[in-house]
Amino acid sequence: MKFNGLTEQEVKLSREKYGSNEIPDSEPTTFWQEFKETFGDPMIKILLAIAALMIVMFFFGYAEIYEPAGTIVAVLIVAFVSAKTGVASDTKYRELKDSTKKDQCKVYRDGVIAVIDVDDVVVGDKVLMQSGDKVPADGVLISGSLRVDNSALNGEAEECKKEAAPESFQLPEDITGDTFVDRYSLFRGAVVFDGEGILDVRKVGLSTMMGKMAEEMQENEPDSPLKVKLSKLAHQISTFGYIGAIVIAILYFGYFVLSAGGFEAYVSIGAPEVIRDVVEAVSLAVVIIVCAVPEGLPLMISLVLMQNTSKMLDHNVLVRKAEGIETSGSVNILFSDKTGTITKGMLEVVEFFTADGKNIELSQLGQHGKVKELVDLAIGKNTQSMFDSEHRVIGGNATDQALMKFLGEDTYSALARNTECEVTACQSFNSSNKFSQANIDSMGKTFYKGAPERLIDAASRYLDADGKIHSLDKEVLDKKIQEMASKAMRVLAFGYSEQSLEENRINDDLVLIGLVGIRDDVRPEAREAIEEVQNAGIQVVMITGDRLETAIAIAKDAGLLKEESDRAITSSQLNEMSDEEVKELIPHIRVIARALPTDKSRMVRLCQEMNLVVGMTGDGVNDSPALKRADVGFAMGSGTEAAKEAGKIVILDDNFKSIKDAIWYGRTIYHNILKFCKFQLVINVAAVVVSAIAPFFGVEEPLKVTHLLFVNLVMDGLGAIMLGNEPALEKYMHEKPRRRDESIVSKKMMAQILTMGLWLTVLSFAFLKIPFFASFYENQEQQLTAYFVLFIVSALFNGFNVRDDGFGIFKGLNENTGFLKVFFAIIVVQALIVNAALVPFAPCQWIGEMFSCVPFGVQGWVVAILLAVTMIPVDLIRKCIVGSKS
Repeated sequence: MKFNGLTEQEVKLSREKYGSNEIPDSEPTTFWQEFKETFGDPMIKILLAIAALMIVMFFFGYAEIYEPAGTIVAVLIVAFVSAKTGVASDTKYRELKDSTKKDQCKVYRDGVIAVIDVDDVVVGDKVLMQSGDKVPADGVLISGSLRVDNSALNGEAEECKKEAAPESFQLPEDITGDTFVDRYSLFRGAVVFDGEGILDVRKVGLSTMMGKMAEEMQENEPDSPLKVKLSKLAHQISTFGYIGAIVIAILYFGYFVLSAGGFEAYVSIGAPEVIRDVVEAVSLAVVIIVCAVPEGLPLMISLVLMQNTSKMLDHNVLVRKAEGIETSGSVNILFSDKTGTITKGMLEVVEFFTADGKNIELSQLGQHGKVKELVDLAIGKNTQSMFDSEHRVIGGNATDQALMKFLGEDTYSALARNTECEVTACQSFNSSNKFSQANIDSMGKTFYKGAPERLIDAASRYLDADGKIHSLDKEVLDKKIQEMASKAMRVLAFGYSEQSLEENRINDDLVLIGLVGIRDDVRPEAREAIEEVQNAGIQVVMITGDRLETAIAIAKDAGLLKEESDRAITSSQLNEMSDEEVKELIPHIRVIARALPTDKSRMVRLCQEMNLVVGMTGDGVNDSPALKRADVGFAMGSGTEAAKEAGKIVILDDNFKSIKDAIWYGRTIYHNILKFCKFQLVINVAAVVVSAIAPFFGVEEPLKVTHLLFVNLVMDGLGAIMLGNEPALEKYMHEKPRRRDESIVSKKMMAQILTMGLWLTVLSFAFLKIPFFASFYENQEQQLTAYFVLFIVSALFNGFNVRDDGFGIFKGLNENTGFLKVFFAIIVVQALIVNAALVPFAPCQWIGEMFSCVPFGVQGWVVAILLAVTMIPVDLIRKCIVGSKS
């Protein structure tokens, strides 16, 4: 049939009427967009509110400008680091995307075939589809016949036959799972296995099924579990800070009243004094709020995510959204696409056996000379597949290509060069005969390749592993074939006859050479990774478009179906259940077969309603909406652009092991965040309590505003570097996942924070009020400066305590060299601040005055440091009493 195609004018009119075939890409992440997003964080909002309050007090002369200025600088640094991380991740993703060559197709235009970009296809185009081509738009096959692979659309690796549609056929408006496998419809993203035909384009761009999915993915994503937990923590801390500040301010004001001898006596001292006391009480309240809020936490999280985002590239994990890497560590349930994720995504020969049912290891087949020689001929001289100049297998259907890979390029080339085994007659495989045959006159043999039932019917003899001929026992062979079928394997048989080729007939002297089992096999590394992920307490569910029997066989091989309670269900069974019934069944589901995109999205929604943190892996267009809706979507690097656009994480090597690594590092990041929270909140608790009750003990401002600035910004920022790079420990993969609504501060974590915070408070008042300690300093100024040193160094030694929930607080320091570097750097910086007054240089003098610090002797340093060291044994005693596990 001759096709002229559209003219240039018709192309233009079609594009104006129906639109372009281009599916718009998401807008690149901009620095300014990411920068602004930071200010929506609840912790950042609290910090900005405190800064505003301090600025107001500064203008009234009741506060220093350092604290609000420092807080604003901290917020800007957080926003900068977060924006930089987001832009860097998006840039890496776009570089990966741009490195992929644009798809093209062959279209009839003005009476000739033109090769154009897929984006330039319009409605009405007649596209020539051949083996290996990707369908460029939705439409109908109007000429020829094809076998297509719809796995990118529905996850099903089976070949789907298509034939020319009658003129009256219309492309269905409502797409279901059955539409993909109907006789006439073709959809963008499918790949042609075999055949040749003409596609009449009916829908382009956003009107295609792929385009509709791209639009669906623009919906808002759910908040990450970390964001939910931090919002809860911010609310708790701010509530604690505000209530504590009000209570302390009232008590402080009451203290003034009692000191004056009662309310009447107090009022009589005059309005100026009363106003001064009120301002002092309010100032104290503000200091307490400042102490309570962990200013360094947002910075720490931004730094940790940025550091690990770049580190994960070494593990073939491209983090598109920084929060995705932490979220992966919180996953409770992981929905995995089968094709290309758990399996290799292509058919291959996985078993070889002789007709007596005995297997020959594929690696050992070369040792069985006669069998190997005859199998090579039955494949290499009886196929439509071949190796091209780029060492790829082309031509033929998926089964032929699997056999050619099994044969190998070297063997194929050797057979091609061997002039003594030229094919003199052949007949290709067809659906009615279910076999192909090739005659080689020089050998006096006709070789057969086809469905086992056809060859077994004609055979009475077979070759054993040693190449000897025996009588065939068909019952034994049938039993073996049934066993292979139960493993979801497609079986193919090979034989030879010493008679000439007869068309459409198998000769009756057929000898069976052997049989192979072919399937899309489980990746060996995926099997191991699935077990590790399951051991981490994560439920893995395989979602596939395959039939139930095939899905069950693959799931058993992958280690997904182990217990009697494990369930494998179909999409239709799922759709017959109410949401509540599905929720009851979810803990037992391991496989969902014949799945539609709507099933995946529904499962994600229901699991999130159960407060589970949901991970979804996938590579096809059909996976995209669920990848987007899931808490973290793992898109495969070789998958469709739609899937990669939807996922927060791209697995560059399509390896399930990389998913396991992402989960492991996600858990490591979460643990490091917890370590930092313990580190910082101990400082905050002590600072709040000391600042609140010190005035009642006659100590005015033991920690100045500038000291708190140093604690909240320098200590916290550098603390992020100290604890953010703690090594990934194997034990993290043996913990139970955390629920979405679980508090970031556990009871045992709170016990450690309160115990060490109170011990630091006890140390503070012992140091400030016991005369023995005062004897090491010449005056109160020196003692208060030494207290500043004691407070900071105590917090640093507590950094060792939070490194491990047990007693291994010094382990792994060689893997986190930054810890000791920062530890000593902070001590050196503090020593410079304390001794700045000794330097005859104006800026140094100014630093000393700003921090209200004066130099003191070596003895004073020794006393402060020895007291600070007690933080370690006290926490070790606590661990002994309450148990070391958190």
